[in-house]
Amino acid sequence: MEKLLRDKVVWIVGSMCLVVSILWRRFWSLFTHKRKQDKSTGSTSLYSQLKEKECTEKSNVCLKLLKSQKKKPPDVTGAAQNDLEKVQTLNQQNSSLHCGNAEANASVTGLLDFIQDKTELQTEEENDKEELQVEENEASSKENNDIPIESKLNEKIETSEEGEHQRTERKDGLTVPKVPSLLLSTCDFSQEHAVPQESYNDHTEPLSSTKRRVENLEKDDLKKSRVEERSEEVEKSEEETQYREGAAKVEPEKPEEGMKQRELMPEEYIIDCSPPPPAPFDHRVVTTKTKHIAAYYTINREEMLGGGRFGMVHKCVENTSGLTLAAKIIKTRNQKEKEVVKSEIEVMNQLNHASLIQLYAAYESRNDITLIMEYVEGGELFDRIIDENYNLTELDTVLLIRQITEGLQYMHKMYILHLDLKPENILCVSRETNKIKIIDFGLARRYKPREKLKVNFGTPEFLAPEVINYEFVSFPTDMWSLGVITYMLLSGLSPFLGDDDNETLNNILECKWSFEEAEFADISDEAKDFITHLLIKSKSWRMSASQSLKHPWLSDRLLHNRLHQKRNKCHSAHAPPAEG
Repeated sequence: MEKLLRDKVVWIVGSMCLVVSILWRRFWSLFTHKRKQDKSTGSTSLYSQLKEKECTEKSNVCLKLLKSQKKKPPDVTGAAQNDLEKVQTLNQQNSSLHCGNAEANASVTGLLDFIQDKTELQTEEENDKEELQVEENEASSKENNDIPIESKLNEKIETSEEGEHQRTERKDGLTVPKVPSLLLSTCDFSQEHAVPQESYNDHTEPLSSTKRRVENLEKDDLKKSRVEERSEEVEKSEEETQYREGAAKVEPEKPEEGMKQRELMPEEYIIDCSPPPPAPFDHRVVTTKTKHIAAYYTINREEMLGGGRFGMVHKCVENTSGLTLAAKIIKTRNQKEKEVVKSEIEVMNQLNHASLIQLYAAYESRNDITLIMEYVEGGELFDRIIDENYNLTELDTVLLIRQITEGLQYMHKMYILHLDLKPENILCVSRETNKIKIIDFGLARRYKPREKLKVNFGTPEFLAPEVINYEFVSFPTDMWSLGVITYMLLSGLSPFLGDDDNETLNNILECKWSFEEAEFADISDEAKDFITHLLIKSKSWRMSASQSLKHPWLSDRLLHNRLHQKRNKCHSAHAPPAEG
């Protein structure tokens, strides 16, 4: 039973497949037959469209085609007529025959032959056109050589105006339709289709006359506009000359008054605001190395440049380049002290300014970290304050404080606080000049507005009240120290110094200081005003670094001139008398 059922199922499926295949073949034959019929009708309609275009657009043949007719083109009328006859016969065959693969193939081959004939005719005509253009160019060149220059210029103007006229016509919608290439290739050059020369001339003469009138009108308009523009320019120039003459007549005494005022004004003195010389190497981002430093640098242990609670600074030389540098050896007994030194390295990596000392390399050993830095030979600024033989004038102080303020301005823009600004941490570049560099960033901290910073370190004489009270510190904390340094440079005295540290700190908290000392008798009021705007207990009322640079004491050239004259008088008074 199962076998019988299987046989029946197989027979049913086979019969269904046979029926489907027969229906598919029938459908495919009907579809192909209809497609061939559509192709034949489409070819006849395309030929009729071409014929209609040929009849309607023969009147709009381009000038080049008409010129080529005058030059006696090659006789291709017979070939064109044969082509048209072939097309007609092919169309008749396509319309009469709707089926049969052989007939369809024959029509296709006929069309291919017709297309080949067309391409051959197109190539022949293109060659003829190129020859005609070459002949026309030669003739025009000969004619241009005979024509004078004025006529050539007129022709160029006329052609440009004709081009503008054609552009305006195109803008208005009066565009000349282009002759399609198929029509040019299949058009008959016989006498029946050719345009007579006489009728063409009759049509072109009125057109040329109208063009000439339009060109003459445009030329007149251009001449008028040019004349009007020239007249307007002449009028403007006349008005300007009249205005100048009237101004000279009315106000002849103003420049003399200005000269008198300039003569009465005292001379200005421009201080040397140029930055100190940069480091002899480019700015570096330094990381500590654990290699042996003696292999790279020769440190002169006997020659000390400075020292303090951190360690000692010695002069050293790089072995490879011979560059003179400074080696700051910091004792680190535990990991905490090493972290403090590494934070100093991170701060110096962020500071790239001529008024700030630059870091060259760093080496870490078991008990110390050595910082290789830029070498400065002028000594500490504190030495100039305590040196009785060194006459530090007010103008010299202006130059020094200006450079310190510029360094602080840069640090504050980088959101870094020095927090240990004092004369010992300011080095002079040389003994002869007043150029300085700020050093020692061991207590510097990065300022974060959201994280309130408190510190309990520093030198007592230069501490701000907020540091003593263990309050939040910020940029004005460094400005307080700047005020103390200014006071010391002008007078040689410390404003808050007491008998001991406790008395000094109390003087700072009470903000006890004054200008009653005799050393301030010859100091300018601007200098005193500068200090009073910095030594203020409330940090929010102190001047910032940018405001300090704009203060008259640091920016007024007239004041600087007075200080310059005062310094010259002091030098002449202290000079030894000339031998008679």
